[in-house]
Amino acid sequence: MANHKLSLEIPTVMNPCIISIMDTSIYADIVPVTCPTLNVTLPGFTYSVQIDFTPGSNEILTACDLQVQIDNCDEQFLNLPDGIYIIKYSVSPNELVYVEYNHLRITQALNKYNEAMCDLDILTCKPTCEQENILKSLRKIRQYLDAAVAKVETCHEPQKGMTLYNYALKMLDKLGSCGC
Repeated sequence: MANHKLSLEIPTVMNPCIISIMDTSIYADIVPVTCPTLNVTLPGFTYSVQIDFTPGSNEILTACDLQVQIDNCDEQFLNLPDGIYIIKYSVSPNELVYVEYNHLRITQALNKYNEAMCDLDILTCKPTCEQENILKSLRKIRQYLDAAVAKVETCHEPQKGMTLYNYALKMLDKLGSCGC
């Protein structure tokens, strides 16, 4: 029997105002695609927002689309929070044909990481001992962020992932507060 193989990709984007969701599903030609439903639950929320979704599309969602911003939607774009987003996509019969993902958004952390990299004044020659220590710390921070994403998205251990994410942020804050 032919059926749809639903799949979404939620890439890491550096724009703090958006989240991108791409439909990478394989749809069976002989089965109609009806009632596509995309639900997104933001970090800290207990309810989802239903998004108008077209199969095969790439949706760029803002705080207004996710209903956490209601004013000045065409003029001002609020940053979306980092954290675990629960994203569920389904087609009819929706209770049977669906996929659900936990996505750890780390955009704000990565932007902070990149700022720390920019603040590091290194040349093509051998870095100083202090610079080497900062580079070592930054590599460790990036590994913690990667591990956090893996724990949430692959290992299905959201609490452990958030613990790693929060630890990486503390390391970034500590690195920034040392005046480096």
